[in-house]
Amino acid sequence: MELFYVSLLCLFVLLVSLSLHFLFYKNKSGLAGGILPPGRTGWPVVGESLEFLSTGWKGHPEKFIFDRMAKYSSTVFRTSLLGEKAAVFCGASGNKFLFSNENKLVQAWWPASVDKVFPSSSAASSSKEEAIKMRKMLPGFFKPEALKQYVGIMDHITRRHFAAGWDNKDEVVVFPLAKRYTFWIACRLFLSIEDPNHVAKFADPFDLLASGLISVPIDLPGTPFHRAIKASNFIRKELHAIIKQRKIDLAEGKASPTQDILSHMLLTSDEDGKFMAELDIADKILGLLIGGHDTASSACTFIVKYLAELPEIYEGVRKEQMEIANSKAPGELLDWDDVQKMKYSWNVACEVLRLAPPLQGAFREALADFMYNGFSIPKGWKIYWSANSTHRNEKFFPEPLKFDPSRFEGTGPAPYTFVPFGGGPRMCPGKEYARLEILVFMHHLVRRFKWEKMIPDEKIVVNPMPIPAKGLPVRLFPHKA
Repeated sequence: MELFYVSLLCLFVLLVSLSLHFLFYKNKSGLAGGILPPGRTGWPVVGESLEFLSTGWKGHPEKFIFDRMAKYSSTVFRTSLLGEKAAVFCGASGNKFLFSNENKLVQAWWPASVDKVFPSSSAASSSKEEAIKMRKMLPGFFKPEALKQYVGIMDHITRRHFAAGWDNKDEVVVFPLAKRYTFWIACRLFLSIEDPNHVAKFADPFDLLASGLISVPIDLPGTPFHRAIKASNFIRKELHAIIKQRKIDLAEGKASPTQDILSHMLLTSDEDGKFMAELDIADKILGLLIGGHDTASSACTFIVKYLAELPEIYEGVRKEQMEIANSKAPGELLDWDDVQKMKYSWNVACEVLRLAPPLQGAFREALADFMYNGFSIPKGWKIYWSANSTHRNEKFFPEPLKFDPSRFEGTGPAPYTFVPFGGGPRMCPGKEYARLEILVFMHHLVRRFKWEKMIPDEKIVVNPMPIPAKGLPVRLFPHKA
C-alpha cells in the first residue's frame, strides 16, 4: 500500500512539474570549455527519481544503472534524482575517485528531509557536520581491540534471541526476527539495555523512523514521513532520560566508563576539549541505532535465504561452525579467537553482501568544479555511487549472478570492487562490529537448524535495502544434537 502511495504522489508531482516546465526549467552548461557527462535529466523536479525507485521496488535496482551505463557511458553518466542534478560514477575507478577525495572534492550528502528526522541540537551545524564529528569519535569504540570484549556479550544475547524467537517453532518469518536480533544487540552494546521489554519499547518507533526516513518527505498527518518525525521525537526524549541517568551513575561509580558507547560519548571530548551536550548525544545514539541494526538485519536475512537455496554451501558453513562448537566446553561463550576461525562462513557472508548489498549506494556533493574522465562536474552537483556497478559487473566478478564464496579467498576481490561498507576514508567504521554480529548469528543458526523457504520464488523488494516481500517465511528442522 505504501508503494502505491509513493507512486501516486510521485506521479502527482510529475504532473505539476510539467505545467511549470517551460516557465522555470533551464539546462545549465558545464564548466567553461567542459562537457557534462552524457545522459538525461528527465522531467524537472522529479527527474528520473521514479524510474530509479521503481527498479528497486521491482527487485532489480541494478537495472537503472546498467541500462544507462550501456546507453551513455560505463564510467559516468548524468541524471536527476531527488530533485537534484546528479552524476552517477560507475565501476572501481569511480569508487576509488569518490572515496579518495572525501572532504576534498566531494562530501557526504543527504536530502534536506533527513535534517527534519535527525535535527541537530546545534543550530549552527547540519546532520552532515554532525556526522563528521561522529566519525572521528567512533573508531575508538569500533576498533578490534575494543570489540574483543563484546564477542561474549553478543553470544549471550544471540542465545537468548534464538531461545525466545526460534526454538520450539515449526515456522518463522526471518526478517522481523533478524531486525529484533540486531536491534537487541545494538541496544545492549550502545546503551547497556538488555531487558527484552525495554528493547521492545524502542523497537516499534524505530521501525516507523526507518521506514519514514526513506519515504516521500511530506509532513502531513498519516504520512510515513510524519510518523517518522513523531517517532524520532519520542525516541530522542527517551534517550535523553537514559543519558541523564547515566551521567549520575558514572559520577557515583555505578556505571563503567567502558561499558558501552554511551559512556564513551559522555567521557570523550573533542580536539578542543569540549564534551558533547546531552541532546547531541541523543541524536548520535539515535543515528547509530538506525545504522547499527538495519543493514545487518538485511544481511542476516539474505544469509538465511541463500543457505536455504544452496545446501552444499550450508554444509560447508555448518561443518566449520560445528568444529568451533565442539571445541567449547558446555555453556562456554564464543570469544574473539573463535570468530577468527570462521573464515569460510565470512566468505559466504561476503558473497551474500555482494549479491544483496544492504547499502545500494550513497550520495556525495561536489565541493568545487572538477573534471572526471574528461567530463565536467559542476560545484553543487550530487554524485551517486552504486555498489551494483561493480558487484554485479562481469568485468570485476566473472559470472556475477553465481554464488561463489571462493571469490573472497586469498587477497579477495580487486580494490574498490567489493564495497558493501564503502571504502577509503568513508569506510563504514562499524564494519568489524557488523562482521561479529553476522558471524555469531550464523554460528547459532546452523548449529540449531536446517530450514526450507516456504515461498520458493519470493519477490525481493529494494526500498532502499533489499527485503523479501513477505519477510522470508521458512520451515525449521531442528538438529537433534
